Amino acid sequence: MKQTVLKIHPNDSVLVALTDLEPGERVQDEGSSILVTEAIPAKHKLAINAFAPGDPITMYGVLVGKAKQAIPAGGRLTTFNVQHATNSYDLHGASYQWTPPAVDQWTNQTFMGYHRSDGSVGTANYWLVIPLVFCENRNIQVLEEALVNDLGYGRKKTYQRQTQELKALVQAGRTVEEVLQADLQTAEQSLSGQFQLFPNVDGVKFLMHDGGCGGTRQDAQALCGMLAGYITHPNVAGATVLSLGCQNAQVTMLQEEIQKRSPQFDKPLFVLEQQTVGTEESLISQALRQTFAGLMQANAAVRQPAPLSKLVIGLECGGSDGFSGISANPAVGHASDLVVALGGTVILSEFPELCGVEQELCDRAVDAETASRFRELMNVYAQRAKEAGSGFDMNPSPGNIRDGLITDAMKSAGASKKGGSSPVVAVLDYPEPVRKAGLNLLCTPGNDVESTTAEVASGATVVLFTTGLGTPTGNPITPVIKISSNTALANRMPDIIDINTGTVIDGGETIQQAGERILEHIIRVANGDLEVAAVRHGQDDFIPWKRGVSL
Repeated sequence: MKQTVLKIHPNDSVLVALTDLEPGERVQDEGSSILVTEAIPAKHKLAINAFAPGDPITMYGVLVGKAKQAIPAGGRLTTFNVQHATNSYDLHGASYQWTPPAVDQWTNQTFMGYHRSDGSVGTANYWLVIPLVFCENRNIQVLEEALVNDLGYGRKKTYQRQTQELKALVQAGRTVEEVLQADLQTAEQSLSGQFQLFPNVDGVKFLMHDGGCGGTRQDAQALCGMLAGYITHPNVAGATVLSLGCQNAQVTMLQEEIQKRSPQFDKPLFVLEQQTVGTEESLISQALRQTFAGLMQANAAVRQPAPLSKLVIGLECGGSDGFSGISANPAVGHASDLVVALGGTVILSEFPELCGVEQELCDRAVDAETASRFRELMNVYAQRAKEAGSGFDMNPSPGNIRDGLITDAMKSAGASKKGGSSPVVAVLDYPEPVRKAGLNLLCTPGNDVESTTAEVASGATVVLFTTGLGTPTGNPITPVIKISSNTALANRMPDIIDINTGTVIDGGETIQQAGERILEHIIRVANGDLEVAAVRHGQDDFIPWKRGVSL
């Protein structure tokens, strides 16, 4: 008989509904029978015992809320009867002991990557075209139109055939109802280019943004740091940069940030300043010549074997649901532990979604200094959010709440499972680069695109992205592997999902087995053998964080 509820931790005071529960139904908890008092949809939570107003509510073994009003045993937890709450935390001595998982079967395995002179290894090989300021976005668009299709990198799904069919219906005088019910031909996949002049270059990516001037000097510095992270990234062969000339984000600022990250930087880098060059035609012509010269150099790179210790894995979630914290996230957490045990690096970000698990992460820090920096960054972020009238408790989205994540602490307790159980070796403030192998914490918002953009800027060469509701998020230069928390999503949106861990909920696979399957998938993607859905769809999401309050 299929399991209908799950108790995540022995100390929890709630159960997770694995299927829809009806009033009058009985569920079991450690030998006790609990009468369900109201309809409880799958992914939502029910009380094991009655709660009085003010009583603590625990999940994953931590405080995730308090009862706002009486909740009967077998009753459903909602935003009306539960409020966000977390325990305080403090710094303890560094005494965390970790037992790594067995990794013998992968110890001698390699992936085929692009070796860079600084010792890093990329999983892809891209050329970047970057504006230093939003004033150059139009020129970037002109370059994109001139370059992408003719070089064979243009990729899009076209719906022109459907538009033509609808146009014909309107011209024929059909009714609104007939148009709405029209059976249109399936859209066809279209590749704009018929060949690739540079077969060893995966693409030319254009990183347009709305920053570089008009904000604070700190905004400009952070933007230059983030762009430097992309230029020096292992998945990037070189870059063409367009500057206006008078903006806050000066070329010298970008060059300083590049030197911070790569003192011996030797990639081809071409910088053009429009106010110095003159006309648009001169600017574009020079940029085209230099970009072609750079692509010729980039094309000389070939994939070569690299140990799995060279992997840098970003950990992300978006569109989370009530199953994310019990299937996709812990499965990714096990994969993370496997990568760390193999000498690799993982990055856990989204600080608003670490609210409530601070004590565990502090206790896992390798030393007091690391724990102290995490506490400091969390406190500053939380205070800024409060000052803006938007605390961490306002983090869950309507979609999160609809699917059972009713408090930020509840969402955070599940989201943090992506980080596995390995020690925290470093805490980074955006846009700092990763420099230590092991689990790194990176201060970013919970917004999935801003956070993914930041993780890649810090060095992630593959991103694991869990979702319960479905989100197409990708990145221009790093493959984003989309992992569903439930089988229904994987079946409903197979065009964006790469891996289904709903098998854990269905009872067909353990967390450990799912994590091992994810690692095997990572290796195939890092090899270049497998194209992820986000790359296939050209999902090049890129949003720099301006360090304002963003949850």
